[in-house]
Amino acid sequence: MNSAITNMVLMFGLMQVSKKIPFEDPMVVFYARVVYLVTNLFIFSLYLFARYQINKKNDLTTLKYVEPSQPFGSSEKKLVTTTIKEYDLQQVSSAIRSSFMGIAILLFMHFKLGYTNPLVMQSVLPVKSALEQKIIQIHVFGRPATGDLKRPFKAVGLFGAASGGEVQTDKKAISQAEKSGSGGAKED
Repeated sequence: MNSAITNMVLMFGLMQVSKKIPFEDPMVVFYARVVYLVTNLFIFSLYLFARYQINKKNDLTTLKYVEPSQPFGSSEKKLVTTTIKEYDLQQVSSAIRSSFMGIAILLFMHFKLGYTNPLVMQSVLPVKSALEQKIIQIHVFGRPATGDLKRPFKAVGLFGAASGGEVQTDKKAISQAEKSGSGGAKED
């Protein structure tokens, strides 16, 4: 089943479960906060372990690809030349930033607006999302980087379709980007 569909089914199920939890009791709220904290610590430990594995492997194989143009940005495609290690570290950093954004939103909703039900949902959905991350699949679970896990990763849209343009790795697209002067600079 598609990841987005399972997320929606899981979310609706967790919404029903959270309606049954007596959040009027301060101890229940305390335990919900503890569970939320523990799940986020688990997520960050996954990302840190993946970062450790990436640095340990130290794969300096060159990775060249052409990024698609941004939908509302420049219409020019950009050639990116990096290493697998740098690319993977960038993916881990992006996942960590995404997790921090989710935590910030939840903290605002919980402490400023007084919502408690999202504690239940956000204790489960981010764990599922982290375990499905391609970088976690490769470096934590040891799956080979082939097929869907081949670098550069395809960006997945809201409902599972590839979002925007495709990242191009073929020699023709790379040579065109080099000739047009739109790249060749090493991405930091």
